[in-house]
Parts: sequence; C-alpha cells; structure tokens
Amino acid sequence: MRLLILVGVGFLGSGLWAQTSPSPYDAETIVRRSVEANAINYKSLPQLDYFKVERGEDGRTRTFEELMLFGSRYSRLLAIDGQPLSPERQRDERTKLSKAIQARMNESPAERKKRVATYKSERERDQLMLNEMANAFDFKLAEDERLGPWDVYVLKAKPRRGYKPPNTRAKVLTGMEGTLWIEKNTFQWVKVEAQVIRPVSIEGFLARVEKGTRFELTQMPVRENLWLPQHFSMSARARILFLFTKRDEEDESYYGYHPAAHTEPDSAP
Repeated sequence: MRLLILVGVGFLGSGLWAQTSPSPYDAETIVRRSVEANAINYKSLPQLDYFKVERGEDGRTRTFEELMLFGSRYSRLLAIDGQPLSPERQRDERTKLSKAIQARMNESPAERKKRVATYKSERERDQLMLNEMANAFDFKLAEDERLGPWDVYVLKAKPRRGYKPPNTRAKVLTGMEGTLWIEKNTFQWVKVEAQVIRPVSIEGFLARVEKGTRFELTQMPVRENLWLPQHFSMSARARILFLFTKRDEEDESYYGYHPAAHTEPDSAP
C-alpha cells in the first residue's frame, strides 16, 4: 500500500528558516506536534480495514477491500470501473479469501512469524525513510491558508545543506522539496506535496531519479484525533543506465476505514 510511504513521522527539522507570518507557534513546534499526531495515525493503521480504488494510466479503476488478516494485509477485489464483479468472480474472490483465512489460521508459528515479519519490515522501512526526512529538510513557515474546511499552517521544505543520507533510498531526498498543509487545531497533515527538483543518482552509475518526479497526499479525519490518507498520487521518472527512461504513475483513493475483523488468530470465524 503506497500510502505507507507517507503516513507516520516526517518532515521534522532542527534547522528552520525564520517564519514569515504571525503565528502563536513557530515552525519547529508546528512540525513537532504534527509528528506526534502522525505517529498515532501510523500506529493505528494495522488495526483498521479500508477500501482502496486504484486508477491505472488508462483511466480504468479497480476497487479493493484491504483487510488486515492475522498480522498482514490481504487485498480482495470488489469492482472494476466502479461496477461490481460478476457473480462468478465474486464467488472466486470469496473462495480466495476463505482459503487465505484458513491458510493463515493453520500456519506454523515459524510461518506466521516470517509472514508478519515481512509486513512489519516494510512498514519499518517506510518509517525509517520518513524519519530520515527529519534530517534531510529545513522548513519555513509561510502564510496561513484556508484549505477546504480547514484552517492550515503552510510549511515549505527544502533540502538541508550538508545532509548525508544513510542509504540509497534516502539519497533521493537530497534532490527534493515540498510543502505541508497542517490543520491548526489538531496539527494533522491535510495535504503534502513533494517533487524532485534536480536529478539524483540512486544506484551509483546505474540509475537516477529525474527532475519532475512528484507525489501528492491528502488526508481526512476518520475519528477524533485520527486522520488517514484519502488520496495519493505519484508520477515518477527514472533513467536506467542513462539510456532509457522508466515512468511510473500511481493514483489511489481510500475510504471506509473501520476496525479490522481478523487482526488476531483467535478472532477468526
């Protein structure tokens, strides 16, 4: 799930530009409190099921029910282009889900540990990347805005001079800049935008992320003190071996967050 790239701790920096608009908080305080709010969001996600709509480059959509199934995710296809599956395909999807539930219930402790560890390692890898944003950017508090129904602080992020990325994945941060819109009362992220402003080599001389790569995230309140992704889009360009360009487009919407039914083995029907 691509939303895990962004939900969690992020964009915290100790080197902050002087703020340019009056505010009861400085940029450092706003970012710190948004980090605390997003940490709660990130921790809560594995306890929830939700629905996801993927839009392909051809404009077609697929709707999934994203289930937390005994420690890791399971995607159940529900609709194509907004139309429910045929009765036959619905039966197939129900059969696949039943088999997955039974298989996970019958796992050995070692098998379950390996599966859950894989899921957790993906989340931890994403969180590490987000934590690294804390070191990679400096922030400036810009003019406050009204974004939809929300009064927001606007924070501009630019690469910090002298930042040393600890791994290949984090290196892309050295060529990015972005903007965060943070709701004033809850300090929740309402919107995040980021883009690559200069090419960054990510695999030595084998590949680089090109200028023009960008992503956007919007979030919505799910319940009190909990905001989760509503929409995520990404347009990525990478030059491989400096000979050809690979493009990757993603567009996902999320809705219907609700408590997961199968988070523990003893809760299965």
